[in-house]
Amino acid sequence: MILRKRKNNWQSTEYVLRMFAKKVSTARSLYREFVKKGMAQGKRPELVGGGLVRSLGGWSAVKALRKVGTYMKGDERILGSGDFVEGILAQAKEDLELKYRLKAEGYDFDKVVDRVSDLMGLNRDEVLSPGKYKKVVQARSVVCYWAMREIGISQGVLAQKFAISQPAISMAVKRGEQVVNRNNFSLLDI
Repeated sequence: MILRKRKNNWQSTEYVLRMFAKKVSTARSLYREFVKKGMAQGKRPELVGGGLVRSLGGWSAVKALRKVGTYMKGDERILGSGDFVEGILAQAKEDLELKYRLKAEGYDFDKVVDRVSDLMGLNRDEVLSPGKYKKVVQARSVVCYWAMREIGISQGVLAQKFAISQPAISMAVKRGEQVVNRNNFSLLDI
């Protein structure tokens, strides 16, 4: 599980954290401890080899399926069935293609700000200015969401650009995602 780095549709952070505690902050601490203890154990042969081999129950199961002509897509980085692996890889490919397309079309922080300005009917200076006007907050939130999730700008860089804390950027990204979904906004001017 990856904590707070990036949201992935296939990753159920809440589900994993609930195994450790009800309160999120406590669960995160306990999860980190769990990972540290696991790292201290070093490499364990029974946990090596991944994805399809492990999901099917070992090499003997894979060989048995091959004998009857059944093949499944596998990736050692992903534990799960062939269909699950294919779904994850397809989503990753889609995300990567969009990132490349955005880069190829010159999307950077400034172009995202310009796009949001157009969509929200604000001028660029309004979007970048501090303040608590609802429309301006929403616009900045959309900028944070698209800049981080679509073109890969880090929270640290966004925090510097907006002169706010990284936790505030994290909250803005969540708000921005809601605004984008509610209004069916698209970063690309289609």
